[in-house]
This record gives sequence, structure tokens and C-alpha cells, in this order.
Amino acid sequence: MVLEAIFNPFTIKKHPIQMFFAGAMYSFIAFLLAYIVFREISGILMVFLVVLASLPIIYTTIKEEEEIELHIEKEWTLLKEHTKILMLFMALFMGILFAFSTIYIFSPESVVNDVFSLQHKAISDVSSGVQGAVVQPTASFTKIFMNNIKVLFFCLIFSLLYGSGAIFILTWNASVIAAAIGNVVKQELAVGVSSYFTIAAFSFFKYMSHGILEIAAYLVAGLAGGIISIAVIKHNLKEKRILFDALDLVLISIGLLFVAGIMETYITPILF
Repeated sequence: MVLEAIFNPFTIKKHPIQMFFAGAMYSFIAFLLAYIVFREISGILMVFLVVLASLPIIYTTIKEEEEIELHIEKEWTLLKEHTKILMLFMALFMGILFAFSTIYIFSPESVVNDVFSLQHKAISDVSSGVQGAVVQPTASFTKIFMNNIKVLFFCLIFSLLYGSGAIFILTWNASVIAAAIGNVVKQELAVGVSSYFTIAAFSFFKYMSHGILEIAAYLVAGLAGGIISIAVIKHNLKEKRILFDALDLVLISIGLLFVAGIMETYITPILF
């Protein structure tokens, strides 16, 4: 397909910045197509179109990573190799987040309501769930951590079943975070603050100070599930190092969520 040809999945690993531009371009195109053709379901459709465009790069990258595992003996060396992939996928996520945030901030209110209605509902459900059921910080941490573990579980399952399935959950999360950031920016502008850059930076760090760790955890879990999925397809699952490496990645992702939960509960409210 045309979008796949613009960014070569076999060479993009050496140029992570291209993944940012890929994510942004895929998102802008997805928004336009979804809003023009199927306005009623544009919110979820644009997420699906971004996933559709991203799949060739994601699948090829994970496939190469699974092949590398068969030739690297030391687990520490392998984890360092995975870090490169993590940065690649994080750049893709940031590109998607940038595009969706830009669309939210600069689109008319009628367009925002049409496109981001599902995202608004998701934000409302999460906020009411945490604030309504939680009083003490410890209980708040438990609520946040268990909710994030649930998302992590689905990232793992989606990747196991679909190879690169976690990209759907990550793209959806990018659209929800973009709606939250965009909403803060518009509220601040409504009360007379005039600097887009200052407000956007404040909104970004408010949600991503802990969110960056959550996204990293979901990416790591998605990578683990994708590696196992491809190993099953290629009949390489008998290699114990693949299972051990996947287990290490899952444990690392849980650790990242634990730290993210602490930051969201105890640190982010103080800073913002």
C-alpha cells in the first residue's frame, strides 16, 4: 500500500525519528478520512485506520526482533536490543499523540464533539471511577495500579492473538490522552491565557509525567506478546530463551506500572 511504501519497515529501525513522523502522518490522514467518510463513527474509525497503516512496520520490526533472539545468548544484551525497539515504538506513539492533540486543539468544537465523543466518555469513566471509589492515597494507588494491570493484560493478549495487536490499545490510549491534553489547553485559553506553547507544555507534562511509564509498560508487554506470537507461527517456541525473555519483559512492564502508579498517586498531584 502507498503509506507502507513511504516508510520502509526494514530500515526505519535505524532512524527512530521517522517513526514520529509516520505516526503523525498516519493520524492526520486517518482523521480526515474517518471524518469525511464515516463521521458518525469517526472517533473509533480513525484509531483503526492508524493501526492499519502502522501494522506493516510494527509486525516487521517484531519479526526481526524474534529472529535476533535466536542468535543472542546473554539476556542483558537482548534487553539492550529491546530498548531500541521500545524507543522506536515510543516515537510512533508520540507522533500519534502529537497529531491527535493538534487536531483536538485547533478543530472547531463541533468537530471535536463528533470525533472525540468516545474519548470524552472514556476520560469521564476513568475519572469518576478513581475519584468516586477512592479516598485514601493507598487505595487510590491500588485502584490505579490494578486498572493499568488490566490494560497491560489486554496488550499482552492482543499481541499474542494478533501479533501486533497491542498497537490498537496504544493508539486508542493516545487518542484519549490527546483529548485530555486538548481539553486542558482549551480551558486555559478560555480563561485568558494566551500562550499555546506554555499551556500545551503544561498539559503534556501533567498527563505524561507518569503516562510515559505506563505507555512504556504497555509497549514492553506488547513486544513480549508479539515475540511469542511470531515464535508460535515459526515453530520457534521450543527455544526456552524466547519464553524466558518474554517473561522478563512482562515482569519489567509490571515494574514500570508500579512506579507509574506511585508517581500518579503521590508525585503528579503535587507538581500539577
